[in-house]
Amino acid sequence: MITIYTSPSCSSCRKVKKWFEEQNIPYREKNIFVATLNPTELKDMISKSENGTDDIISKRSKIIKEGNVDIDDMTISQLIEFIRENPSILKRPIMVDDKRIQVGYNSEEIRSFIPRAQRIAMMACKNCLDCDLKNKIN
Repeated sequence: MITIYTSPSCSSCRKVKKWFEEQNIPYREKNIFVATLNPTELKDMISKSENGTDDIISKRSKIIKEGNVDIDDMTISQLIEFIRENPSILKRPIMVDDKRIQVGYNSEEIRSFIPRAQRIAMMACKNCLDCDLKNKIN
């Protein structure tokens, strides 16, 4: 199951949810300001990130800048606790499934979340004139 970590005021979060709904791909939404992220979720995000914390944490966040916080000097446990106490430092949206993570809305990269069978069918239908999938491809 795909989990999308969101915040209410995030326009990219709304785009991502709309895209998943249009593709009929089920997802679970988790508002980072309502539900406290558990350590397992955060470790999973960090482990799937190509660049570790740089991919998921906004170093331009007010809390990090004004607090003069150096997340690179924190242990994993300290970092996880810091994120749990300050979820606004996370970039949004963050989409995670069992194999991958994507941060932010990117119209090309998000396609990796389309199930493989659906992608194969879409590729076969690119030249099809009578298929309902053609409308979804364009």
